[in-house]
Amino acid sequence: MASYLGLERNISYWTIPAALILALSPRVYWSRTSPGRKFFDPSNPRTFTARLDSADIDKKLRLQLQRSEAAVANAFETLGLYAAAVTAGNAAGLPAGTMNTLSLGYLASRVLYTWIYIWGQESRKMVPLRTVVWLVGMSFTMTLFIAASRSQ
Repeated sequence: MASYLGLERNISYWTIPAALILALSPRVYWSRTSPGRKFFDPSNPRTFTARLDSADIDKKLRLQLQRSEAAVANAFETLGLYAAAVTAGNAAGLPAGTMNTLSLGYLASRVLYTWIYIWGQESRKMVPLRTVVWLVGMSFTMTLFIAASRSQ
């Protein structure tokens, strides 16, 4: 299976731009293709959530739009640490299988985290799961650092 997917080669550096695309995807979706488009000002994007506070839209939609911006912010808060971890792992010469597993695990955790943040939190039961998924993603990142330090 790994050879079919090309995972015998180290693809971890490619997951950094993939993580960037994942980080931006909620903003692109909500600000360009949904009702949020009316409230998004590309020349001043940081006012998006403030504009939503006074918008005459359904409360459920407003909360989804605001949570999507929060998910984007969270993704960017973790992206630098993740990129540094991938760089450290590669500099330490970690095996491709280790790098790929941890890198793809981080990406999968970010996809799940974003979905839970935007859509899953409509049920209060899902709120703690968001934290668990975030911790899993960060554990992939920290494992890269730890494995890199142990290989030296």
